[in-house]
Amino acid sequence: MLIRIQEEREMKESQKPWQAYPRMVIQAAGMKNYTPPIDYSVFQLPEKPKLTFLDKVPTYASNLRPPKMAKRLTLMRGPELVHNEFIHKQYGIVALCGGRLNSGHIEMIRMTINRKMDATKMFAVWRIDPPWQPLTRKGQGKRMGGGKGAIDHYVTPIKAGRVIVEVGGKCEFVEVFTFLNEVAHILPFKAKATSYELMKAEKIEEKNLEASNINPYTIEYVIKNNMGGCHNWISPYDKKWFFKHV
Repeated sequence: MLIRIQEEREMKESQKPWQAYPRMVIQAAGMKNYTPPIDYSVFQLPEKPKLTFLDKVPTYASNLRPPKMAKRLTLMRGPELVHNEFIHKQYGIVALCGGRLNSGHIEMIRMTINRKMDATKMFAVWRIDPPWQPLTRKGQGKRMGGGKGAIDHYVTPIKAGRVIVEVGGKCEFVEVFTFLNEVAHILPFKAKATSYELMKAEKIEEKNLEASNINPYTIEYVIKNNMGGCHNWISPYDKKWFFKHV
């Protein structure tokens, strides 16, 4: 009996302090700092929160014949210098390259966004003009010559960085990203659904990358100094935008 008691005492002494006693759970109360919710009281929804219908054909005076024009590809080349920021500073779709929107694309954007957005707390506005540039086409099987063909349809030229549509209101980016991303992937050119904060962060990151670049031979430096005789084979647009926009 004495041997058993001595063995138990030695076993308790060999154990660590927190193993010799039953486990205890101590709860401590503390202050937690949660981010406050977004204040939507500053937002006021317009009377017509949904996208309006844009005319497929521009209206001219009765005594004027609809004019024809050349392709004018310069309307799609280069960056957008005017409509490249969000007016309401919330969410929207931005073009990543140049292209054209016809009436079918515009109607697809309008119907998809109007159907899937919550008009009680969201609104959407156009940032593009109705189709105004005429595109001509000759009938199938016609021979060369005979003058310029008849007007087939009208389009809206888009440059890279152009804001196509804006969505805002009492909502977060997660709520509108689903249908904005769906529309952006159906457009005939590359586009993305983004927010004002994301666009701001991308511009800051781009400036930081340019500032942290230790290579002195940048594309701009190479083109401006005609290194390797690059002016003989590059496009005149590359001399202006340095391969950023095709």
